[in-house]
Amino acid sequence: MKRREFFTLIGAAAAACPLRARAQQPPMPVIGWLNSTSSGGYADRVGAFQQGLAESGYVDGRNVTIEFRWADGANDRLPAMAADLVNRKVTVIAANGAAAVAAKAATASIPIIFTSGDDPVRLGLVASLNRPGGNLTGVVSLDTELLPKRLQLLHELIPAATVIAALLNPANAARYENLTSELNAAAAAMGLQIKILRARADSDFDGVFATLLQLRAAGLVIGTDAFFNSRTRELAALALRHAVPTIYQYRGFAAAGGLISYGGSGTDTYRQAGVYAGRILKGERPADLPVQESAKVELFINTKTAKTLDIAIPLTLLGRADEVIE
Repeated sequence: MKRREFFTLIGAAAAACPLRARAQQPPMPVIGWLNSTSSGGYADRVGAFQQGLAESGYVDGRNVTIEFRWADGANDRLPAMAADLVNRKVTVIAANGAAAVAAKAATASIPIIFTSGDDPVRLGLVASLNRPGGNLTGVVSLDTELLPKRLQLLHELIPAATVIAALLNPANAARYENLTSELNAAAAAMGLQIKILRARADSDFDGVFATLLQLRAAGLVIGTDAFFNSRTRELAALALRHAVPTIYQYRGFAAAGGLISYGGSGTDTYRQAGVYAGRILKGERPADLPVQESAKVELFINTKTAKTLDIAIPLTLLGRADEVIE
């Protein structure tokens, strides 16, 4: 072989190596995001999940892809959406409450990271918190156990109240019964009458606030629910329009004009879920990752709304707030 031909062959082989290496690279992992609500009220939690992924070395669009599926409050759509993600052979599924139940029914092999305010053992997602077993693990936020505290905080703001209403979603039967029981016990301990109102669709909201006025309820406690999570702006606007002092769990409610928000941190919960998703992408098994419990609690008060409603916020309560929204 002539010298020139030899170096031509060497050059061609070297040029082909990067192409061959690129061709042999594994496909980018895909996280299937399955959520029972809509994207409108979840931007902060999506961002927190992506932050957790980044802490584990994964950036959406760079070395991982997230495919989003939103059920918009229609839980009956979740099984088909879960099946679609399974058929697409996603690497990991990230799902909230009811969506996690649908995801578990759809696959026993694809790892699932759940976020939930309910007991995941009672929901049948895991065998135990310390030893999840199977293909699921996740993060649990403080939720039902804080409902009595929300009722207490609202009563602090309207101490003359004798009747307070609560808004729950009957579509989630197990959660509805649990929250009703907690509210009845808490109200009895405080000497209050609690009136349970129901909403499972946007069309129910006007009737709820009309009933509030008929009942002469002095305030409203909104029970945490995935459907309400994506309707925080609408609920805050209705509460302000009807001049009803109202409390909900997440900051977005107070930021949108609601009087007060108190509850577990949704962003902290989703950040931890993102970290777990990253660890699983690196090869860890869900069965070996204990279910995490997000213990972070946040209090937000909208003083502008308080002035509009002619409510004096005690200085002691203002001092405890994580943020005062003016």
